[in-house]
Amino acid sequence: MKKISGLVLLSTLIAMPVAFAAPQGTLSVHILNQQTGIPSKDVEVTLEKQQSSGWIMLASMKTDNDGRIKSLYPETEDMQPGVYRVVFKTGEYFKRDHLTSFFPEIPVLFTVTKTNEKLHVPLLLSQYGYSTYKGS
Repeated sequence: MKKISGLVLLSTLIAMPVAFAAPQGTLSVHILNQQTGIPSKDVEVTLEKQQSSGWIMLASMKTDNDGRIKSLYPETEDMQPGVYRVVFKTGEYFKRDHLTSFFPEIPVLFTVTKTNEKLHVPLLLSQYGYSTYKGS
């Protein structure tokens, strides 16, 4: 970088790609166990995108100790508009605690309307019910 009378010139701007990869945190999720009030850790969550031929897998991760995945969408590509599905694998989570659950997994479908739109999908969970919404 060269500094000329208070301005910084970046010679790399010329070589920068037109499209940027999805920023970290483009899509985040959070699971809170409503029965205990404690975040649900180590729950597998998958992300898929709808295509004309069906669903394609984009990512699979587990929630951290705070019940969160801060960046589920792969940072190596743009999150394009379309229909997506986040699947919370809740059956194994309850089975670990020797509890039964009505929902072995919870699919949440949502629509992305603009490239790299910042989205958050929270899940309020119990053994026999759940609630979700578009978070921020």
